[in-house]
Amino acid sequence: MALFTSLSLTRTVTPTSLSTSSRIFNDHVKLRSSSSSFSGCRQLPLSGMPLFGHCEKQFVVYAKRLSGLEEALRMKRERELKGSNSTKRRAPLKRGRVSPKLLVPDHIMKPPYVGTSELPEIGNEHQIHDAEGISRMRAAGELAARVLEYAGTLVRPSVTTNEIDEAVHQMIIDAGAYPSPLGYGGFPKSVCTSVNECMCHGIPDSRQLQDGDIINIDVTVYLNGYHGDTSKTFLCGNVSEPVKQLVKLFYDR
Repeated sequence: MALFTSLSLTRTVTPTSLSTSSRIFNDHVKLRSSSSSFSGCRQLPLSGMPLFGHCEKQFVVYAKRLSGLEEALRMKRERELKGSNSTKRRAPLKRGRVSPKLLVPDHIMKPPYVGTSELPEIGNEHQIHDAEGISRMRAAGELAARVLEYAGTLVRPSVTTNEIDEAVHQMIIDAGAYPSPLGYGGFPKSVCTSVNECMCHGIPDSRQLQDGDIINIDVTVYLNGYHGDTSKTFLCGNVSEPVKQLVKLFYDR
């Protein structure tokens, strides 16, 4: 059923608010909108210019009710908008307190950059490793993988990244290896922990992991003269579905 309002006009009608995208059907001028139509005005010119014309008939504006489908779509959009507005935004990441670096026993072999804040030079020459070197390289990689797997089991709400650093540090030195990040270019910790928007090489501190966080743990060990390096992003507690999909996407790549 249509609702309508009628206006009696005997003067020149200048509907300057109408778009030139309207169409003319005999004695009716209809807009593209499905919710409004005009009738009663004859032969209004329309060719890329504002509409002007004389109307001696009654000018009637019809305001139609939305159809059932349109009403359902409108209500769906309102629910989606309300849901997006009610989503709780996570507070920006804040740095916690960084504790003193941990000690490494003297008997453990250390990489040459330890004790200096300068980054080691990267050689241009190609390195060809013998069977012994490849075996040591493989052992370093396997140890790094085991440490990373263990570090992932520690990820849960209320745990601090500093606690993860301490556990990783202890496991590495117990295996007779050196935690490669410690002292690299002045880095103060034994593992890199990057939470949420921290892109990479985050420094462990006193901040507690929150439900819904994601954390990348980057483990590197120095064993018998070779570095083994690996990292992985872990989910902390109940992580939103879009974030899960993001982590899975990059893991698959």
